[in-house]
Amino acid sequence: MREDICSIPISELFEPKKGCPICRMDAMLESRLAEYITGAAMMEPDVRIETNRLGFCSHHFDRICEVGSRLSIALILESHLKEVEERAFSAKAAPKKKKLFGGAAAPEKETCFICENMEKNRNHLVDSLLNLWGKEEEFRRLFSEQECLCLHHAHLLEDAASRLPKKAAEPFCAEVRRLSQSYLQTVEADVTHFCRMFDYRNKDGDWGNSRDAIERAIAYLTGRLYTGREDGEDKA
Repeated sequence: MREDICSIPISELFEPKKGCPICRMDAMLESRLAEYITGAAMMEPDVRIETNRLGFCSHHFDRICEVGSRLSIALILESHLKEVEERAFSAKAAPKKKKLFGGAAAPEKETCFICENMEKNRNHLVDSLLNLWGKEEEFRRLFSEQECLCLHHAHLLEDAASRLPKKAAEPFCAEVRRLSQSYLQTVEADVTHFCRMFDYRNKDGDWGNSRDAIERAIAYLTGRLYTGREDGEDKA
């Protein structure tokens, strides 16, 4: 895969002040990889070897079907299905004791070309983020101005902080926790307010920011708290 397929300046991911910047990172990586694999890269032998080997998770099958042509998806599936058959149903793969379906092997642990490459590229981008945090005051300011960090990515960044010198890691983790907990407290209050609005005594009360509290809470908990893909709409 081309080394620059998922490259993007970290500062661009932090310029918006809406949602979680690492969720934006994941959305960008997912979009670029889905477009990449359903485009010209589909015919590159080294890429096809990997898609045949890894396949896709159910979410990313849906994603490539959204962005790719039906012919692109069919060509990817044609060679992937042949490899699946070879691995699962060949004489070499069959267990010694005969089982249902002619001794077919049990399904393998799910793997995914996009998930695997997202993780690799995310790790590189997080390394760049840590480098900027350690060296650039302007980036530290930009980081602190974020609306939030979702729970999943707050844990991810805290784990990554071990790659920073201790002097830089402690304030970094403190800022990560502040951004994540502050948003948690906000959405928690909004969910509580939403529940209370169903009390008959609040029939004519002000809903405030609670109408979408359920969606925002789920997005915070599941790592999908980002502004929209190309259209800029908030998906949280």
